[in-house]
Amino acid sequence: MDKVIASPEQAIADIADGATVAIAGFGLEHRFATSLILALRDKGTKGLCLVCNSLGGPGQRGQVLAENRQVRKLIAAFSDRPGVKTASAQQIVSGELEVELVPQGILVERCRAGGAGIPAFYSPTGVDTTLADGKDVRYFDGKPYVLEHAIRVDYALLRAHRADRAGNLQFRGGSQNFNPSFAKAARVAIVEVDEIVEIGELPPELVDLPGIFVSRVVKSTHTTDVRNLQSLGGPRRAAESARLYNGKPALTRAQIAKRASRLVKDGSYVNLGTGIPTQVSNFLQNRDVVLHAENGILGYGEMVSGDDIDPDFYNASGQFVSLVPGASFFDSVTSFEMARGGKIDAVILGAYEVDQHANLANWSTSDAVRGGIGGAMDLVAGDTELIVVMEHCDSKDRPKLRRECTYPLTRKGCVNWVVTDLALLRWQGGRFVLEEVAPGFTPAEVMELAEMEMVAGPDVRTME
Repeated sequence: MDKVIASPEQAIADIADGATVAIAGFGLEHRFATSLILALRDKGTKGLCLVCNSLGGPGQRGQVLAENRQVRKLIAAFSDRPGVKTASAQQIVSGELEVELVPQGILVERCRAGGAGIPAFYSPTGVDTTLADGKDVRYFDGKPYVLEHAIRVDYALLRAHRADRAGNLQFRGGSQNFNPSFAKAARVAIVEVDEIVEIGELPPELVDLPGIFVSRVVKSTHTTDVRNLQSLGGPRRAAESARLYNGKPALTRAQIAKRASRLVKDGSYVNLGTGIPTQVSNFLQNRDVVLHAENGILGYGEMVSGDDIDPDFYNASGQFVSLVPGASFFDSVTSFEMARGGKIDAVILGAYEVDQHANLANWSTSDAVRGGIGGAMDLVAGDTELIVVMEHCDSKDRPKLRRECTYPLTRKGCVNWVVTDLALLRWQGGRFVLEEVAPGFTPAEVMELAEMEMVAGPDVRTME
């Protein structure tokens, strides 16, 4: 049984107009099936329904298909990113491109279910959000769950490190991500690999995905210099930058992260979101804390650069990281089982808004088809302590601490702590209590700069 195909062009030759194609991969460009995607672009197949985490930025992965106007529908965890202009975003606005936004963990679970012959399942992710509108909601043990339907696709474009001629796959580092679940959901799974070996040369214990799930194998013809890659979400403000309120400097982004790190208990498994949350890792060194990345790493350390980069060791923000002793790798299905199953002790996320009912809004500033849910809805669906880190006001000086969230919710009543550049707030007794304020600010000033109702604690301290 030999599944090796001579070229990417031959491997995708039978993908017809109107096909549903899953594109596996997470984050950085070097671990996508770029050779296959470019071959599909050059073939010009039209009317595609793409299933993926995101289309990427201009000239990247699935975005090249949108730029070539080959995509009619997108099923993804990200439809666009703030500040990034793409062809797909323009087509969404014009109505040319249909979008179904799906939480990241639910996306891989729907594909896993499709491959397992399970037509539907109930999940706690997305309850009481716009994503649950029109879906069946049932209660189990007194808790609401949303019905999600399985996804089956015609083709899946995968990326692996090594394959034998029978299609057995070996992934490297944190690069399993969506690949196994997308392969299982596909009628035809096509994998692009760095290396092809003969049958028997890949030890059975190193096979991460058995060849029964793989239809075709092709050698990659596209290479990427990882030193030129940028982390996800575009440029961000410097860690040492501080905003001014009432003419006085607030905490820097690094200081926000440092204060949040002190809320993390020793012996915890912790997930860090993108933006300010990633900086928390800089203050957890030499702590008994294990960091979880939803792309499939448990036990990563500090960010690295230059010669210290391993191309397969990167976190969910697309930053290259080191590993700590005892680290492990797994796919995205397993990663979100840890989250929804309550195994993650603390989650640290950024937010657009938090309101006085402890509701969180952090994925869209517009509507239910534009934004980036990512893994946030799944991460907060489990029994976890949620620490929100953000600036006190947005770029237009509007309060981010609101009476009611004005943006689509990520989850209701889930926030335990809020750390801003002006304040530390704890959710206690059905309300937020102001426990600390930034140096140079009074509790009255901090409360004046927020819209939500909060109470000052009996001994408001200065943030350190």
